[in-house]
Amino acid sequence: MFTDLSPKYHPLTVETVPAYVRSRPELSSIFRSDDDIESVEVGDGNLNLVFKVWAKADPERTVVLKQALPYLRLVGDSWPLPTDRARIEAAALEAESRLCPQHTPKVYFYDPDLYLIAMQNLNHHIIMRKGLIQGIKYPLFAEHIGLFLARTLAYTSDLVLDFRTKKLEVMRFTNPELCKITEDLVFTEPYRKTERNRFHPEIEPQVLALQADDSLRVQVAQMKEKFMTHAQALIHGDLHTGSIMINQTETYAIDPEFAFYGPMGFDVGAVIGNLFLSYASHEVRTKDPDARADFRKYLTDTVLQLWKVFEREFSKVWADVDSINMPKGYQEDYMLRVLQDSAGLGACKMMRRVIGLAGVEDIRGIENVTDRSIAASLALNIGQALIMNRREIRTIEELVEVATGCRPSYPWKA
Repeated sequence: MFTDLSPKYHPLTVETVPAYVRSRPELSSIFRSDDDIESVEVGDGNLNLVFKVWAKADPERTVVLKQALPYLRLVGDSWPLPTDRARIEAAALEAESRLCPQHTPKVYFYDPDLYLIAMQNLNHHIIMRKGLIQGIKYPLFAEHIGLFLARTLAYTSDLVLDFRTKKLEVMRFTNPELCKITEDLVFTEPYRKTERNRFHPEIEPQVLALQADDSLRVQVAQMKEKFMTHAQALIHGDLHTGSIMINQTETYAIDPEFAFYGPMGFDVGAVIGNLFLSYASHEVRTKDPDARADFRKYLTDTVLQLWKVFEREFSKVWADVDSINMPKGYQEDYMLRVLQDSAGLGACKMMRRVIGLAGVEDIRGIENVTDRSIAASLALNIGQALIMNRREIRTIEELVEVATGCRPSYPWKA
């Protein structure tokens, strides 16, 4: 077990949370000393304790407490993790709030003794993945997330930060243990036989063929190298549709505990890859052909629009750079490389969610075995097509064309 624990550290419980929030002066504007306070533990993720807390007399007076456990919750105390990840998450939320406050939840305080963050309860929002599973459209999402990506990535890069600040920031956000989780679960284990992989047996022939494909594994290794060595910007590190809270008018990116200085395409690709996981799931989730086509068009239109918003907002940085050292041709090449990285890194995020330890409800939540296998097969084929063809992709339209040109391999043909 890690030895970085504060001597005051102890995991909170629903019984101890009320006294804790009453003791915090930062929450005095929300809770009164005589409040009857209620809480519930809602941590359905893989790492942490998460409590929703509210005043019984007025549930709108509410916060969320997120506390780091000293191990991977998904596995148990056999997989220790440093609680310092809570500090990194709090610092990442501060940076994101400074750069894009409209899409970052408010943080009330960080408690370094309990490795705990108190933040805004987004109780009028839904986890985006759950909404997409239901077939809900979010017309403002592309505009919102494109802005968030451009602001948080461009303005933490060498294009904006001075040489000293950038290198100090890389040090401050060094996050080796959580990066190692990504290196293992996204770029390594899905492509070899390991007991931590959790794919459904119906797609085993496709998984075994994928794992035996040397040309694919070369491309994945290149993406892993990019992830490990390309300190391009402060990335969220886990920006999927399960870490986005949303409604019809607002979008918030949450849970940046995997934040570190890495390749921009990892964040952009994670969002795009998860939209295509939803696209694959609706191959079977939406039975009516017209409704299926309509929702999948919404998903592909969202991919197109979010990239265009990202480019538009990023262009504001290019307007201020040194045009001698960074001529227009370099700027165009830079954006093309981000796009191609997004295709390759997003593809790895897709494939791991089908094969690896931590799957997604989009696919694994499909109850019918045949339907689930069809969706999983399509998701794998989209991922393989994107990573294998990424260098030929020149526009976001071509990326979408590569993805939508795929079909599932399952059911297997004799």
